[in-house]
Amino acid sequence: MKPTAVSPETLSRDWTQQLREGLARMHIDLSDDQRQRLVDYLLLLHKWNRVYNLTAVREPAHMVSRQLLDSLSILPWVEGPRVLDVGCGAGLPGIPLAIALPDLQFTLLDANGKKTRFVQQVAGELGLGNVTVVQARVEQLQDDAGFNTITSRAFAELHQMIDLTAHLLARGGRWAAMKAGLEELDESRLPPGTRCAAHELQVPGESGVRHLVLVSQDA
Repeated sequence: MKPTAVSPETLSRDWTQQLREGLARMHIDLSDDQRQRLVDYLLLLHKWNRVYNLTAVREPAHMVSRQLLDSLSILPWVEGPRVLDVGCGAGLPGIPLAIALPDLQFTLLDANGKKTRFVQQVAGELGLGNVTVVQARVEQLQDDAGFNTITSRAFAELHQMIDLTAHLLARGGRWAAMKAGLEELDESRLPPGTRCAAHELQVPGESGVRHLVLVSQDA
């Protein structure tokens, strides 16, 4: 289904109001500039989605809740200074998190060149100096410093995500996987010496239940 044709000015006005109300309900305090960058990101995503299949959510009425607020729902659990969004797709959750947490450094990784080109365009147009975009398979990425938080929204099953990114986790770091359900929460499939906990996420405007699964290694 094609997204409803609405002018950018109308989208910006409507999304700004939806975002302001949603952030208030989530008790997230962002500046006017940060809120504007979030809306500008959606405008770019909406524009590119007319030509490229970047995201499944294309209807403007659902974009604030399912793309911005959903991504920002994990803010309390994102630790830095270095964050990896693996399988970032069109930049979710990495771009909204990078806008909300300008003091942290974000690496957004995806193997799909079409999507990484879009994310690179977003980072440039929005002036996100804390975002690095990498097109590669996660197995190919090498980083000696490691990442304090490795997150994903729709990359792989939990145990696969951990297996594929274990070489990228900094000492004392943790994985933060966004999941609709907890069917994958089987500790027997996780590496020895890991601990996991699940947190239910509250996303204004969404009736479905979302979860964040945190996995950390024993010291």
